[in-house]
Amino acid sequence: MGKFFDRELFRQRLAELMADNNDTTYSLGEYLNLNPATISRYTTGSIEPKMPTIQAIAEKYGVNPKWLMGQDGESKYMDRAERVKKIPIVGTIACGAPIIAQEYIEGVEFVPEDMHVDFCLRVKGDSMIGARILEGDLVYIRQQPVVENGEIAAVLIDGEEATLKRVYRLNGSIILRAENPAYQDRIFNKKEAKAIKIIGKAIMFKSEVR
Repeated sequence: MGKFFDRELFRQRLAELMADNNDTTYSLGEYLNLNPATISRYTTGSIEPKMPTIQAIAEKYGVNPKWLMGQDGESKYMDRAERVKKIPIVGTIACGAPIIAQEYIEGVEFVPEDMHVDFCLRVKGDSMIGARILEGDLVYIRQQPVVENGEIAAVLIDGEEATLKRVYRLNGSIILRAENPAYQDRIFNKKEAKAIKIIGKAIMFKSEVR
């Protein structure tokens, strides 16, 4: 994990937290859905956990994950503004299934506690490149049934997976507009619009360095 992770300090601090909370390798392993032997190896410093595991441990004990990792100058407890919550990363949303069905969740993302988002959608395709949203990016979605004209939303079209498009309403019709001139507008008249379901509004996105 590199210079930002101090294996010895992590080992000591994890053992301290477990002792203070009467946790064993078995109880913590059950919470994290990990083998107790893996937890034991964390406490001896023989292996390093991945970042999502560190974040999950920090969340369980209410501590600063940077402190847990042994980073210099970090306090044990975070200020309220720095506290985080966990939201699911959804790779696919299928028609008729619950929005956050377990079988479609590919991971979790940690965001500030006061950030009003409900899940992340993994982008597929290149239809939104004009908005700098590329394939593989994570788009943070706030669940809501309507959006303002021109806002980007996650939309479910009957019989298809969720799509990310700008949404416009005009005289009862719905227009789904891509941010890529290679894609034509998809226009649904008043009758066809019943097949369109707004899942939520896109609030922000995260893109990896490419």
